[in-house]
Amino acid sequence: MNIPKPKTSPKNEYKVNDLGFRLILIPFFGIVIPLMTGLVNNHNFSNWQVKWSFLYTIMIALIVWQGNRYLHSSLRSYFDWINKPLQKVMVLILSVVFYTVPVSVLLLVGWYQLFTQEPVNWEIVSEATMIILIAVVFITHVYETVILVKQSENEMIRNEQLERAKVEAELEALKNQIDPHFIFNSLNTLSHLIEEQPARAKQFNDTLADVYRYILQNKARDLVLLRDEMGFLESYFLLLKIRFENAVQLEKNVEDAALEYFLVPPISLQLLAENAIKHNEFSEESPLVFSITLENEELLVKNRLYKKELRKPSSRIGLHNLNERYKLVTSKEISSFEENGAFTVKLPVLRLA
Repeated sequence: MNIPKPKTSPKNEYKVNDLGFRLILIPFFGIVIPLMTGLVNNHNFSNWQVKWSFLYTIMIALIVWQGNRYLHSSLRSYFDWINKPLQKVMVLILSVVFYTVPVSVLLLVGWYQLFTQEPVNWEIVSEATMIILIAVVFITHVYETVILVKQSENEMIRNEQLERAKVEAELEALKNQIDPHFIFNSLNTLSHLIEEQPARAKQFNDTLADVYRYILQNKARDLVLLRDEMGFLESYFLLLKIRFENAVQLEKNVEDAALEYFLVPPISLQLLAENAIKHNEFSEESPLVFSITLENEELLVKNRLYKKELRKPSSRIGLHNLNERYKLVTSKEISSFEENGAFTVKLPVLRLA
């Protein structure tokens, strides 16, 4: 069975839209860290020196942030938390430290060369570099957390898409199993009538066209009105009566009003009728009565049991397929049992919203 793959975009799968985050935090760190460490001293600087100093330190924050962001984006595809967690931690720590520390020290020393005539205060440089490193580690952790959350969400979406694609493929396969069996039996019947009862063969052919039209129109649907399904069953029984006459009978115990308010998977009742014909002996003296009753939002489909002697035991594949269709479409299951010489199948119906 070929299952269609969900569409994904590998390049954009785990990208983080952090533009607003950067626009706020890069200037914030570029101003707060120099103030915390005393790097920019308002008492010794003119207003323009203060402005240009902060512009320079914001540039430091930008270079450190963007560089670490690029490294994080480039390296994360080589290691993942599930298969290589230790390698992932080591790569993150080493990349952060070996990029952030030398770049920060170099740019801070450059600040001293541009804005003061004093020697480099290594205590301030060390303190500022340590704060920058802590901030980078924290921001990297936030990035990784956000990406892991997005990755988890994408995996859930992908799994749901795969499961849905699988369910749709299975449902289509189950629907397609209906047609060959039905048309094979119908053609056999038509061939028999053409030879023995030509007039009835024409009637059978016209009714068969109506029946098959219903199959073509509704096989792509998951649910149909109970009224439509019951009408289809009546047409199918016309085919049966053309061949078997009074040896088959249909009893309906469903109020007309209820037919408009309930839904069932299409071609469900016909499959049960076909099974009853296939597995039971019947004649005009002892007809096969196929009855349908609606009780507590369930269709009770019943026929008496006079089992045919088959060459091999029944595989019950018809009931199995119908049950699978019910589970896929309605999340409900059918049930069947033998009791008091009768075989009963319970089909859940869905109320029309």
